[in-house]
Amino acid sequence: MAKDDKIFSKKELGEATARRHAAAHLQALEGNPLDAADIAMFEMFERERWPHERRLAYIRERA
Repeated sequence: MAKDDKIFSKKELGEATARRHAAAHLQALEGNPLDAADIAMFEMFERERWPHERRLAYIRERA
């Protein structure tokens, strides 16, 4: 982990989880639901409390 990466606080984690649930709902409404791999990836981010920058880097590496 980079020196400037920080672990999400409990409050930030709760906010990120709420955003993920809202985003997943919107994706489903648009006919493009998250698949099991996407859900597992976002749950890992939350479980390990990754900051946004690290999440983005992880996703971009796999695009």
